[in-house]
Amino acid sequence: MLLIDVHAHLDLDGYEIYGGIDTVLKECIANNVKTIITNGTSVESNNKILELSKKYSFVKVALGIYPTHCLEMIESNQILLFETELKSIEEHIKKKTCIAIGEVGLEYSEIKNLDEEKKQIQKDCLKKFIAIAKKYDIPIILHSRGAESDIIDLLEEEGMKNRKVIMHCFSGRKHLVQKIRDNGWFFSIPCNLERNLHFQQIVNDTPIAKLLTETDSPYLSPTPGTINRPDNVKFTIKKIAELKKMTEDEVANIIYANYMKLFL
Repeated sequence: MLLIDVHAHLDLDGYEIYGGIDTVLKECIANNVKTIITNGTSVESNNKILELSKKYSFVKVALGIYPTHCLEMIESNQILLFETELKSIEEHIKKKTCIAIGEVGLEYSEIKNLDEEKKQIQKDCLKKFIAIAKKYDIPIILHSRGAESDIIDLLEEEGMKNRKVIMHCFSGRKHLVQKIRDNGWFFSIPCNLERNLHFQQIVNDTPIAKLLTETDSPYLSPTPGTINRPDNVKFTIKKIAELKKMTEDEVANIIYANYMKLFL
């Protein structure tokens, strides 16, 4: 059974509890994890995961800047640094050292004193990432907490219907979930699926050809209060199989085929 984690953060702290990231990755190989896509969230994060991918061939890289970091960069007048990082991301795409844009998007929930100007700054930054994804026809992995309706509207305005769009941990209402399906986009399902009825409903209502598996590790562990890790994606496969009334091997093979179709 081949396992795919399309959204992890291997550069973050927390894996020390398992002996460190190197130990975790070696155990992931032993546990049939075929590919981990580790997502960048800042300039520093992007640099760290690029180095990690040189060490482990099954670790692939999505480069991006998390929306709150984008906002901080623009508000602190680090526009040149932001534009330089965009150019760097394009160079890595050309060199095949980056296979997707991520983690990018809109974040409304965790920003204090959120106003229309702050929202617009995030949208303007996201448009630049969308433009790169369109230019090179690569997947874009999107964060949308508290901004689910706005991000769908923006993607539609930017001509992303039926393109390689992956909605990471999407928490929007049922009618927004349907809009995502109507636009031909994908959902990546985390391994807290077992205890999250919203994600279970998405799995129930979405064709398996539009599903991917993720962990968001070290976050969203299937066991509350513990550090998540990429090989926990097996719990997502198990629950999807239960919900879809399929075998775990059948689900894993289809998810792997979905990954191949999108990323390779």
